[in-house]
Amino acid sequence: MTDQSIPEARVSEATPEEADSENVVLKEGDSENATPRAGVSRRALLGTAGATGLVLGAAGAGVGYAAAPAGATPLTSLGTDRAMFHGKHQPGITEVLQARGHLVAFDLAAGAGRKEAAALLRRWSATAERLMAGEAAGHDDTDVARDAGPSSLTLTFGFGRSFFARTGLEKQRPVSLDPLPDFSSDHLDKARSDGDLWVQIGADDALVAFHALRAIQKDAGSAARVRWQMNGFNRTPGATAHRLTARNLMGQLDGTRNPKPTESDFDQRIFVPASGAKDPSWMANGSYAVVRRIRMLLDDWEKLSLTAQENVVGRRKSDGAALTGGTETTAMDLEKTDANGELVVPVNAHARITRPDQNGGSAILRRPFSYHDGFEADGAPDAGLLFVCWQADPLRGFVPLQRKLDRGDALSKYIRHEASGLFAVPGGAAAGEYVGQRLLES
Repeated sequence: MTDQSIPEARVSEATPEEADSENVVLKEGDSENATPRAGVSRRALLGTAGATGLVLGAAGAGVGYAAAPAGATPLTSLGTDRAMFHGKHQPGITEVLQARGHLVAFDLAAGAGRKEAAALLRRWSATAERLMAGEAAGHDDTDVARDAGPSSLTLTFGFGRSFFARTGLEKQRPVSLDPLPDFSSDHLDKARSDGDLWVQIGADDALVAFHALRAIQKDAGSAARVRWQMNGFNRTPGATAHRLTARNLMGQLDGTRNPKPTESDFDQRIFVPASGAKDPSWMANGSYAVVRRIRMLLDDWEKLSLTAQENVVGRRKSDGAALTGGTETTAMDLEKTDANGELVVPVNAHARITRPDQNGGSAILRRPFSYHDGFEADGAPDAGLLFVCWQADPLRGFVPLQRKLDRGDALSKYIRHEASGLFAVPGGAAAGEYVGQRLLES
């Protein structure tokens, strides 16, 4: 797998040093560097509402989902965590990884164009804002998440290459949306790849995530139809005594060296600048998402000894430390040899090949979900990684890394890329705006 496939580091699950900030969010209007503040959830509000209930949201939103007895103490604060819809960037990019995820692509219906797309994005944005605040979806809510809080729900929207021809906006299509090149590990199913529109949904509660998925699908109405949809998961927050780097389905720590927002060059690597010659102005503060469904050939992988698995990856399975020693975050010594003069980290080890200093500084922000879609007739699991990575420019991020992996990654033998997509994700919507408004009303 690529270290795009097995993220070697991540923002989404904080390091132990960052764990104190795990359950906080920014309020609307705060800058991205502001001090985070605790989110307020539907559940927390309802706990103080008494038996008479509570009206939530904007005028006309209706009565809140439930009324808790006065003085009721919630079992956990997990459901109270809230991400903000409005901001400089869309949600779902730099937030901590959520326990449940859905990826879904839509194609515009026959005859639908720019006008219908604008109306759809307006509906989706309104629904996303409400659901992320822990409110009902609005008209015709399904009540699936009636008893839950926001649960760190995020919804993120993007445009595929085909969207621009369908809406007569070809002149506004970014060069960065040019098709990805073919790679040797590709066995792509076109029916589960690409799409006019893409939506990423994440939450810490499965019902909250499904509620959002169903609301988005219903909002599409006659304007768009589902092209493909995939379901994923991660470790549930609170399952460990303190926050740890996630493990993927191969049992490896997955996300040790992701770029972090505190790094000085984070924004220039991950987000499109507000002004630049390459990208159209509507993409300011946006990012490009590469989405890959990567099957892990687990039957073959699990036949390997522990030592063989660690040599494939270049890191210890127990704690994610490099084979050259130290802790998970200790720098890898690429020149260290053993008593026989052999490199301790093999030349084709995944972690060696994907290091930014081995790829001209190329870096991506990996934010994946694991998936399991049952078993094949021979008993082999259809399982792996819903790989999502973010970058300001895929030709400087994902593409050079994947090309390098194509030339000799030891992990390639144990994975297969089965679906692929590339989407332009515009910057966040300001208060009163909908996502993509600067494109669709330009």
